[in-house]
This record gives sequence, structure tokens and C-alpha cells, in this order.
Amino acid sequence: MRKCNFTLVLIYVLIFLGCKQHGEKTDEKLPATSKPNIVYILADDLGYGDLSIYGQKRFRTPNIDKLAKQGLLFTQHYSGSTVCAPSRSALMTGMHTGHTPIRGNKSNAEEGQFPIKEEALTVAEVLKQAGYATGAFGKWGLGFIGTEGDPNKQGFDQFYGYNCQGQAHRYYPTHLWDNDQKVVLDGNDTKNTVLYAPDLIHRKALDFIKSNAGRPFFLYVPSVIPHAELIVPKDSIWETFENTFEEKPWGENNSSGSRWKGNDYGSDDYHPKGYASQEKPRATFAAMVSRLDRQIGEIVQLLDQLGIAENTLVIFTSDNGPHMEGGADPDFFNSSGIVRGRKRDLYEGGIRVPMIAKWHGTIEPNRKTHHISAFWDILPTLAELVGAEIPENIDGISMILTLKNTNGQQKHKHLYWEFHEQNGKQAVRLNDWKGVRLNVYDNPDAPIELYDLSKDVKELHNVAGEHPEIVSEMEALMKSSRTDNPDFPFTGN
Repeated sequence: MRKCNFTLVLIYVLIFLGCKQHGEKTDEKLPATSKPNIVYILADDLGYGDLSIYGQKRFRTPNIDKLAKQGLLFTQHYSGSTVCAPSRSALMTGMHTGHTPIRGNKSNAEEGQFPIKEEALTVAEVLKQAGYATGAFGKWGLGFIGTEGDPNKQGFDQFYGYNCQGQAHRYYPTHLWDNDQKVVLDGNDTKNTVLYAPDLIHRKALDFIKSNAGRPFFLYVPSVIPHAELIVPKDSIWETFENTFEEKPWGENNSSGSRWKGNDYGSDDYHPKGYASQEKPRATFAAMVSRLDRQIGEIVQLLDQLGIAENTLVIFTSDNGPHMEGGADPDFFNSSGIVRGRKRDLYEGGIRVPMIAKWHGTIEPNRKTHHISAFWDILPTLAELVGAEIPENIDGISMILTLKNTNGQQKHKHLYWEFHEQNGKQAVRLNDWKGVRLNVYDNPDAPIELYDLSKDVKELHNVAGEHPEIVSEMEALMKSSRTDNPDFPFTGN
């Protein structure tokens, strides 16, 4: 009897090992898990008009375009904020900047940002509690290693990339982080540029998919592309654009769109949070976005090869509007598209971002939605998707019905943003109305600009004088939509 039992155990072990080895081949199909995998890709400072599917004319983004043609394109999706850290905080917590813990960019002296609180419930924690493997690969910006904001303490089993937003200015950094281990990048010594960090991070993200293809996983890819600095390997992608655009001369005061004189690798005053000089900023920008497009294509291709594409929701978006640092030229590329404004604005160009969702067999292909949504909707959407309880006291609304093209989608009564730089700003989206208040620190009751987005998507015509009742409603919403946060006081110095 014991011999029989031993034989059965041996057979089961051999079957298990055989299946494991079989599943490691990327060209073999793996059985679908009962819960869908989730891949959420976040570009850095990519504007509403920086993708060809959204109107970009200077270059093409074929893999992202294909993603849209196979899925759902959002025309009125909003980021959490107009800069990095608060936008990510809104994404992680399901709360807008009037309630989310991190409401501005606040850095430590050396490395890392002000940490998100331990009691904050993140989307990664919700999914991990639901049985998901969770991984983040890219830029974090919500707390340094060992603090309560450490990604490993906020629901992620695995983190690889830049912990610090400032360090992420450099594409050839001296180090990255693998969970709590500092990974020194041989060859990147502040003088030489050998290892391009976005490529290293991308390979780690692909490895995460391979390692977890047999179980439900949440892959968060907060890419640093195309944030300044403008720099890219001189490979075939670069060669495509090297001589494509006329580049402006060296500009006075490093003006936007001009050849950029920056803080170079190898210079005596090299700083890890600086930007390198760039003689061809336009060509470099196009090559960087094209590199991101290729990486997204490789992620989707891997899902297909593993046979898990039909059980995987892929979402692509950006953290805020286009930047002007490092020689970037958003005017040349019409990076804001049909709207106006850029990063650090609360006009549409600073916060309206591209968003595409693909889920073969669940999301109908080649669809477009005008549903008004925001980063804080991601947490409740994914919670409902995996059968987890949607947390109370958040600002987000599940978009499951929009994804599935089903009637009954709940709508926001309004959307709210506040920005803690440039003398303080507030904005409210109320149906088709948009209210913007500037210089809040000087005057908390400063006049509110009012725009009818149904007629004036570029926000060129302030109609506040014609609709005092709407202005009054906007003013009330700006006061009621926020709570005080002692870590990020919304007042001037």
C-alpha cells in the first residue's frame, strides 16, 4: 500500500514538473485563470494629441493604434492631477486631489517623495487581497524604500525601477531599485551612458508576465517615457527620425522647442535630477514615443503568445499633459491635440489624457466612448472586476458597464482637481461646464473662469459673466470637494 502511494505521489510530481517546464515556453498557451489579468500602462507626460489614433501627424504609434482598434478609446478621460505624484496618488487610492493623501510633488532631500500613508488603501492592496500577484515596473514616486510609502508596503509583491521622480529625470541613472535592493547599473557612472533604464525595466515587466501567466496578476507599468530628459539609444528607431525634422537653433534661456543646453553626463556639475543637452529634441521625442509604442506592442504580443490575451484587460493612459522641459516642443507636435494647456495647467491640456482599454472577447473592438471618467475610477472598476468589495468613502465610480458596452453606467456629478504649485489652482468639471480658478493662494475667492466644453473644448471663451448661477455652483463645489490635509496645506507660504 505504501509503495502504491509513493508511486502515485511520484507520478503527480513528474506531471507537475512537466507542466511547469511546459508553461515556461512563451510560445505555448497556458490555461486561463478564473479571474482576468490586468495590465495598466501609464506613460509619463504624454499629451492627449501625442498618439496617432488621437490625431498625431508627425509620427505614428501603430501598436497603440492597434490596441484602440481592438478595444475601446476614451475621449473624455482625466488624469488624477497635472503633475506626477498627486496623479499617481489619485490612481492608487480612488480619490481625487481634494481627498487623496498625496496632493503635490514634495521630495526628500536625497531620494524619494513624501510617503503615502500606511492606512491608505491602494488598488494594488485590493487586488492582492483578491489573490492577485502584483508587480510595478517603472516610476513610483509615492514614498522611498523603507518608508510607509514603499511600494512593497502598498500592495506590490515586486517593484523594479525608479523609486524617486527626481532620479527618474535621468534615462541612464547610476542605479535602480529591485524591491529594497539598490541595483547599481554598471557603465552608468554619471559620465558614460551604457544601460538605458526604460529597456531594463521593460524586460523585467515581460519577465513578470511570464512568471505569473498561470495565475491572476496585476501588472502596473508606470513608464518614464516620454518625460524629459530627451535622450534615446542610437538604434534603428532613432535612425528613423534622426534627420526627419528641422530642429531650432540653440535657444536663449533654453526656450521650449530649441536645441537644449542642459546638465550633461560627465560635466563637473552633473546632478542626478538634471536633464542632458539635446541637439535634436524633436527627433528624440518622436523616437522616445515610438520606443514606448514598440514596448507596448511587445507586451501585447507576449500575452498572445502565452494564450492569456482573452483573459487579460490591458489599459493604456498617461499621468498628465505634455511637458516643456529639456527642449521638448509640444507646439510643434500639437501634443495637446484638440484641447489647450500643458502639464501644470488645469485647463484640459493639463489633465485630459488618452485612455485605451482592450480585452479581447469582452470589450467590443473599434469602439469609442465619450463617458466622462478619471483616474480615481480605476480602483472601483478593478475591484468590481475581480469580485472585491469596493471601498467606501472614495470618489471613483466603476466603469465596468462602459467597458462592456452595457446600459446603466453611473455618471459623476462632478470632477474636482486642485494644484499646489504656481500660486494654487482649482478646477471642476460639471457636465459640459468647466470651472477654473487661478491664484488661489493670493485670493481663495478669486474669480472663476467658466467654459462650455460642448462648444469650446479649447477653453478660449470665458462665459462666467453670462452664467452667474453656474459660477455660484462651481464656487460651492470648489469649497465642498476638499478636506484639509496638514501634509499638503492648500495655502501660500
